[in-house]
Amino acid sequence: MKATRLRTQSVEELDKQMHELLKQQFALRMQKGSGQLNRPSEFKAVRRDIARIKTLMAEKKAGSQA
Repeated sequence: MKATRLRTQSVEELDKQMHELLKQQFALRMQKGSGQLNRPSEFKAVRRDIARIKTLMAEKKAGSQA
């Protein structure tokens, strides 16, 4: 997921995408716990995508207050 593409989205779209990523992260944790996780590197990618979205949401919030 590219930050440039995320910057064009609204806060509502980012919030929806964040919710989906959190669900995906939970599913990955459950797979890891049951020993069914095929790609452990996916954890890192999901965590970074969540961080990107949180950062952009904070930027948009700060920009709207200024």
